[in-house]
Amino acid sequence: MEASVVSAAVIGLGSMGMGMARSLRRAGFNVVGCDVNPATVELFVQAGGRGALDPASAAANVDVAVCVVVNAAQTEAVLFGEKGVAFSMPEGAVFISSATMDPAACKRLATRLEAAGRLYLDAPISGGAARAADGTLTVLASGPRAAFGKARPALEAMAAKVHDLGPEVGLGSAFKMVNQLLAGVHIAAAGEAIAFAAKQGLDLRKVYEVITGSAGNSWMFENRIPHVLDGDYAPRSAVDIFVKDLGIVQDMAREWRFPVPLASAALQVFLMASGAGMGHDDDASVARVYARLTGTVLPEGPVIT
Repeated sequence: MEASVVSAAVIGLGSMGMGMARSLRRAGFNVVGCDVNPATVELFVQAGGRGALDPASAAANVDVAVCVVVNAAQTEAVLFGEKGVAFSMPEGAVFISSATMDPAACKRLATRLEAAGRLYLDAPISGGAARAADGTLTVLASGPRAAFGKARPALEAMAAKVHDLGPEVGLGSAFKMVNQLLAGVHIAAAGEAIAFAAKQGLDLRKVYEVITGSAGNSWMFENRIPHVLDGDYAPRSAVDIFVKDLGIVQDMAREWRFPVPLASAALQVFLMASGAGMGHDDDASVARVYARLTGTVLPEGPVIT
């Protein structure tokens, strides 16, 4: 592989991180995987990677550490917790932060890490588990030029599109929150629309065919509604992810004194789904909220336990 970066740690081997780790391996990187679940690490080892029991061990001899956890608090623990990477990574190594978080939190973490002599790249991701698995994610990256330069080979191994959003940490996260506002609203709208169609007794597969070829289509309708049609709510992206992300949008909007009525309404739908026990189910479960409220029948599929 013609790249200056040849070794990487991926910390967080969930639905996104596992695909990203495997994409790095396919590109020729020497990859160490780490996760709180030892069984998940073992799956990566069985796929040909190396495993580590904690973030510090995973990042001890790597050029880049890719952190694919849920939020700012988990990212902080990975960096500065008892077995964090901040001082185990070689000096000059780059920490690629892919969690969705408030830009202000991202900046605080970057300042602390840079004071320790390591580089921080703000690099949230978009595209879902399938695109993580085949290395075609979209990365929204910002940070110091040195960090970007060192991380670029790894980013290009994991993504079809790498957006360079400038040298300021936090810009990538700000762009991601705009994306999450739209994504959350679109999922809520898609769930509402398909349940509305079901209430009318329409052929839902025909509805999907018609809408995906019409002006009302969205990427989220096209991607999520097949889960509803199959009655399959196994989590690709869970309801509680959007409880978190739209909550961040609310916090940012309050700080900026900016109205976000559509995002606020979407957040309430996700909160209803979570409160109804669907928090760990696929986010297409918002359709089930409307179905339960109105006595509407949706397709049945595998039971989620």
